[in-house]
Amino acid sequence: MTTRMNRIARFPVLAAAAALSLLPLVTGCQKLEARDQLNKGVQAYKGAKYEDAIQHFQEAVRLDPTYPAAQLYLSTAYAQSVVPDLETPENLKRAQLAIDGFKQVYDRDPKDTGAIKGIAALYLNIGKFDDAKAWQMKAIAVDPQDAEAYYTVGYIDWRQAYRNAVQQLGTENLTDGGEGNPKMSKKLCASLQQTNTPLVTEGLQYMQKAIDVRPNYDDAMSYMNLLNRRKADLECGNDAARKADVQAAVDWNTKAMGTRKANEEKKAAATPGGVVMDNSK
Repeated sequence: MTTRMNRIARFPVLAAAAALSLLPLVTGCQKLEARDQLNKGVQAYKGAKYEDAIQHFQEAVRLDPTYPAAQLYLSTAYAQSVVPDLETPENLKRAQLAIDGFKQVYDRDPKDTGAIKGIAALYLNIGKFDDAKAWQMKAIAVDPQDAEAYYTVGYIDWRQAYRNAVQQLGTENLTDGGEGNPKMSKKLCASLQQTNTPLVTEGLQYMQKAIDVRPNYDDAMSYMNLLNRRKADLECGNDAARKADVQAAVDWNTKAMGTRKANEEKKAAATPGGVVMDNSK
């Protein structure tokens, strides 16, 4: 699960570092020095020297506070140093520095998806799920075809629903079997139904949207499996409905595995230059 989420809790801003030459030319000694510090920071970042990168980006911001790219890359470097789910004061401080920086970029350009999704990813990494969802919704508003944003909202819903299920099942010394937990009491099921129904309903909706946008999105299919298993928890004595949810989960899992295999085969068939070989001739 963690491996998959690394794909969405990443910070894509520096993926465009190779395109730095496309940035507008700036004038003035300080602006030129800022650009030089930015380039040095990018090189340090590429070499996984994040502390050095932060120092260069900080200097770029000091030299030219109006340089948007410098603030964006500084925030990205801070974000990269944040350890998910680690609630130490230093880690939370780094996260907040990154969030504050991204917000400065967002305030200048509310359609900057790099800043928006950077903030969302940071809130997810420090466990502020409602804030993370709110910022992913902003990303969707900017780009309604952002499959990753839909997926992330669905993932957050599943994560909260799973945590709720484990905690509440533990009150009756039950563990999650992934098939609706038919041994839970009616009282517990009613409580879980009230807590998790909104999360599961929204999660299924947003995962389906992710698949609608990206039909080969195998990770989203895997979470359709997991969300349907959470839905099975909520049937409260309706055994036929519970079994139908479990079967839906199995079907989605099968589809996810088949799609993942097809995606991997397609990737393997590509030449190093990225051209897919035509084997039909």
